[in-house]
Amino acid sequence: MNRLFMHKNKKIIFIQHLLIWLVLFSMPFILSYREEQDINRLIAHFFIPILFYAIIFYLNFFVLIDKYLFSKKTLVFVIINIAMIVFFILLKEGIESTFFSELINNRPPNDNREGPPFKLFIYVQMLSYAAPLLLSIAIKTTKRWVKTEAQRKEAENFKLHTELQHLRYQLQPHFFFNSLNNIYSLVDISPEKAKSTIHSLGKLMRYLLYETNTELVPLSKEIEFMRKYIELMKLRLTDKTLVESAFPIGESNIKIAPLLFISLIENAFKHGVSANKNSTISIEMITEENVVNFMLENHNFPKEENDKSGSGIGLQNLEKRLELLYPNKYYFKRELKEGVYTVNLKIET
Repeated sequence: MNRLFMHKNKKIIFIQHLLIWLVLFSMPFILSYREEQDINRLIAHFFIPILFYAIIFYLNFFVLIDKYLFSKKTLVFVIINIAMIVFFILLKEGIESTFFSELINNRPPNDNREGPPFKLFIYVQMLSYAAPLLLSIAIKTTKRWVKTEAQRKEAENFKLHTELQHLRYQLQPHFFFNSLNNIYSLVDISPEKAKSTIHSLGKLMRYLLYETNTELVPLSKEIEFMRKYIELMKLRLTDKTLVESAFPIGESNIKIAPLLFISLIENAFKHGVSANKNSTISIEMITEENVVNFMLENHNFPKEENDKSGSGIGLQNLEKRLELLYPNKYYFKRELKEGVYTVNLKIET
């Protein structure tokens, strides 16, 4: 990515310099377009000004702008450039009067054209010599802005990657902690189920540790992970809880950030199960082109205040990751109404 950016940046700089010199080369010709063009006039009114333009441009480009303008020594910068422009104007007039005096003395007798007023002449000269200065400032400022913007984006990407890593590492022990609580509740009731649960948990943790260390994973793998997790959670349920789930069947080209939906499913099993009341947990996922639509509905049985398993760290994690990974590309709505908790998460991948 950096090599591609540098290659494009070099092309842009080359084009900028090419355009600048097309403008600068044309200025002396435009300013003296009515005069007859012989070799002496070309030297006096074209090549000498171009040389001075080049000195002004590159002296500012490589030295003065960085040393004074970008260092907030603006007054010194202005004074140096004014002095340099005045010096080159006087030097040009001195060279013309010394080495090209015949241009004035050999004018045709019938050439009664009056020269421009002195003030207008000075203004035009100052403007022509100020042009390379302004162009140098423009291209240098643009180059600096591009560099600063690239550094800012790189810093933002690094911060995003670091924060996402932190969130992922936060989720893994949280998930493991909740799963151990489920196994603990099965040890006395059904040791065989506890063994089966530990085996299933091993597979889930293998996915968590080794297959989710990338930015994106195939949606099919996430679906497989969720199905295994749901089966693991169902081991500890009684007949009073009905679990319904429907996921897309078959392979999909969709890739998605790992572990986005597991917090919602965890939440449903934490708050949607009662030991003495009938309840239903309904989970559905629909995909359409590049959109993943996840819907969940469960009865809500609030936890006791001293029950830390419902601390909500998983949902906080999810909301933060959605903001970082899918800005303006997701819809997330949660609603508790008449004892039923519904969730709708729609992501455009």
